[in-house]
Amino acid sequence: MQMKRLYGIAACALLMMIFNSIMSFVSQPYKTRLSEYGLFMGDIRKQVPAPGVLLYALNAPLFSDYTQKLRFVQLPVTSTVSYNPDSVFQFPVGTRIAKTFFYYNDERSPSKGRRLVETRILLHEEKGWKALPYVWNEDQSDAFLELAGINSRVQYINHSGDKIAFDYQVPNMNQCKSCHERNGVLTPIGPSARQLNGGLDYEGKTMNQLMKWNEAGVLSGLPEDKTSIPKMVDYSDPSKSLNERALAYLDANCAHCHNLAGQAQTSGLFLDWFTKDKTAFGFYKTPIAAGRGSGGLNFDIVPGKPSESILLFRMASTDPGIMMPELGRKFKHTEGLQLIEEWIKSMKAEK
Repeated sequence: MQMKRLYGIAACALLMMIFNSIMSFVSQPYKTRLSEYGLFMGDIRKQVPAPGVLLYALNAPLFSDYTQKLRFVQLPVTSTVSYNPDSVFQFPVGTRIAKTFFYYNDERSPSKGRRLVETRILLHEEKGWKALPYVWNEDQSDAFLELAGINSRVQYINHSGDKIAFDYQVPNMNQCKSCHERNGVLTPIGPSARQLNGGLDYEGKTMNQLMKWNEAGVLSGLPEDKTSIPKMVDYSDPSKSLNERALAYLDANCAHCHNLAGQAQTSGLFLDWFTKDKTAFGFYKTPIAAGRGSGGLNFDIVPGKPSESILLFRMASTDPGIMMPELGRKFKHTEGLQLIEEWIKSMKAEK
């Protein structure tokens, strides 16, 4: 009898803990509609930034199943972000970063319209960054908070005239951590000096983004010597060197996890912009953990031999237990694969 009573008390305590946890989460003041943030003027589907909201773009973007993306940042009034040449900018508390994913109905003719699929919001709160996914409704009048994520049916025509239809996966709140965590702390991964050091159209006038941020009063400490600012190339630009393009691609698509503080830090494979050690970058490096992910291959990168390189094998897979990146795609990035294959093939074998 006493044992049953103790079990009953324990069960009640557990239920109370779960209830309090749910209520604490539900009580968080997260907006249910994207429109409530006031980031856009007029018809929200047009994605026209409101005053104080800056449109930005990355020189080398992350591949996400061939989506197009619109990126925006809003800092608190009178706040600034300090320039640094090495890492993602450290934005002040109160900053909002928004990224809208969309597909043109027909990539051959953007004038035929587009479908907005999701907008991800990063909020910098006192306790750190919070990632929130908003899913656009069918009539494109607004996007709604979906903490658990959702599958959204997408149909469009690509540049080749092929009709594409698939279930696009909007990640849940926790899945965002897989890319955005550094040593267990959520952080933005895109807006850095090397990624923003490029031109963007602002109301019909092309201007360097860092200069625009400086002019708008949101960026401080920009060097007078503009040639000292690092710049990552657009990896899809064939006029740039093969090596520059490959390094930019790997930094943008792999290094958010494969760095000294990322989720893949235990792999010993570091594909970020600053890694100079060839072994750490994968050259003749054996994987820490073998298995299906290695494809029976011995090294991450074998110069001159893309077919023997684990890196390319995992990029080419769509098997959830093998593919890299692990999230954010269902398709192979054909152009990215061709780039990295050509890069590895161009190297001379070292042994």
